[in-house]
Amino acid sequence: MSAECAPPKRQRIRPRRTAADRLRDALMDLCDHRGQVLTHTEKAWASITFAGTRHSLALLFAGDEAVEAGERFVAELPDHEFAIAGQLVADAGVSEVEHRMVPDPRLLVQCELLLLEDA
Repeated sequence: MSAECAPPKRQRIRPRRTAADRLRDALMDLCDHRGQVLTHTEKAWASITFAGTRHSLALLFAGDEAVEAGERFVAELPDHEFAIAGQLVADAGVSEVEHRMVPDPRLLVQCELLLLEDA
């Protein structure tokens, strides 16, 4: 078969990464990849001057080292300076923490973040 008749090569199309994907990556970086995202919901949010999304996530930290990373995450999240392309993190906070030691150490963290579109 000549090159003229060969079928065109298919290019692999990668799915576009969303702001939610980039947010989860940033949160995993903040907790040293010791946590696991159990749930993540997002809702559109807007004011007269801004538009964005409100994100609610539940993260699980299981095991001694993960719980320590989770405790640092809880302490650092509200003041952390995020670098998410095309987004500004206007608000970040922890809304609930559940800490268990038996039968194994685990920490469940519920957090809320408001992302605004960076114009």
